[in-house]
Amino acid sequence: MKRAFVVGVGLLAFTSMAAAADLPPPQPYYKAPAFMPPSFSWTGFYAGVNGGGGFGNSKWDTTSSFNTSGGVVGGTVGYNYQYRQVVFGAEGDIDWSSIKGSTGAFSTGNTWLSTVRGRIGYGADRFMPYITAGGAFGNINASAPGLGGGTATNVGWTAGGGLEFAFYGNWSAKAEYLYLSLGKFNCGVGCGAPSDNVSFNTNLVRAGVNYHF
Repeated sequence: MKRAFVVGVGLLAFTSMAAAADLPPPQPYYKAPAFMPPSFSWTGFYAGVNGGGGFGNSKWDTTSSFNTSGGVVGGTVGYNYQYRQVVFGAEGDIDWSSIKGSTGAFSTGNTWLSTVRGRIGYGADRFMPYITAGGAFGNINASAPGLGGGTATNVGWTAGGGLEFAFYGNWSAKAEYLYLSLGKFNCGVGCGAPSDNVSFNTNLVRAGVNYHF
């Protein structure tokens, strides 16, 4: 009787071990990933304001180059299209300007500036560094007291870069640098010479706030 009991216990243990060997290995425990809110999208139209300053130089044929400086303030409109993390955009702005300078009897000034540019940025969620380039438009005012003066609206070019940050809801803030050249115009007899070319170049440093629709 005792022998039969021992044999029965042994068979039971063997059967349990065999059944356990057929079971699949325990699966590792994975914690469900935390919910991540959707990334900010830069796609869409926007409009805003900008302001800052410019510093550069002007040169007349009859003078050496001299420094110019002043403030700018104006408005901006644009459109972005984001593909994955690359942001393609087009932007236009127009600013009132007080950039001017003089040397001796000669002075050069500018009262308005406008740019139409393309932009390419990297959308790192709410941060977007970007580069930009395009056309520039504005006036060049030249005067020489006692000799006369002249003014012209010129077309030039601009290029630069910046950083934009979406800080709250649909609002973003940006800081940017642009090099801008309006080329030169021939002031001529009005500036006291049969032919006197006047150039205007400036470095713009601006900040702005945009609302994205």
